[in-house]
Amino acid sequence: MLFGVLVALLFVSGALDTAHAQRTGQHRDEYEGVGIDRKHGDTVPHDLTFTDHTGQEVTLGQYFDGERPVLLNLVYHDCPMLCGLLLNGVTKTIGSLEWTPGDEYTVLTISFNPRESFEQAAAQRERYLDQLGRPNAADGWHFLTGDAENIDALTDAVGFNLRWIESKQEFAHPTTYVFLSGDGMVSQYIHGMQMPQSDTRQALVEASDGQVGSPVDLVMLYCFQFDPDANTYTADAFNLMKAASVLTVLVLGGMLYVFWRRENEHVDDQLEGRFSMPSET
Repeated sequence: MLFGVLVALLFVSGALDTAHAQRTGQHRDEYEGVGIDRKHGDTVPHDLTFTDHTGQEVTLGQYFDGERPVLLNLVYHDCPMLCGLLLNGVTKTIGSLEWTPGDEYTVLTISFNPRESFEQAAAQRERYLDQLGRPNAADGWHFLTGDAENIDALTDAVGFNLRWIESKQEFAHPTTYVFLSGDGMVSQYIHGMQMPQSDTRQALVEASDGQVGSPVDLVMLYCFQFDPDANTYTADAFNLMKAASVLTVLVLGGMLYVFWRRENEHVDDQLEGRFSMPSET
């Protein structure tokens, strides 16, 4: 009898393992392909049409002025968790920058759910602008919705791969910020719910090709390159050494110039004293 019980337990255990493996395999199949295909250098189509928060039809090209970089985040407003966290992260990151959307850069928040309405986007826009607390940012942070054809064209252009999970009635999608140049060219990707302020600043400087930011920002971008594995900007040893060499030359050159000026002034004083006419008595 004991032998029969052991056989039964082994049978049940095997059945449970098989069921778990099937569920795990099914789970993996559902999420297969979700993620980012990096498409640096590709340009998003400017003629794609969307609807803004007022219900007006707009083209994507309207948001590319050739100068200001664009921070693109793809979300859907019925998302149970991740998209809300990502938008909170966007808001916090924007708030940490001294730059303002609409001035130095543009923010595009576009829903990838074709069933969502512009009214939903308008409500989300109002919510996050209130949370940001910068009234002058309203002209630079745009919330758009669109149909499946235009959404698919945009997500394909930036390599944003998502899937509808029927069993959960929700989208599986990456949480990634996409940085575009002022012409709509893909410049950089940063993954996560929230970006460090320093990474965001450098990514915007990089996307603007130096049109945004100070000379210090350009030096920092030269010395720090984005590492996709680390998902952050890290020091480029070779460029750091070159920058340090240039700085050393400039410092030494400046010191030599100062010494040269002082020596010349000293010589001039001596000559002036030697050849000056004696005063009459």
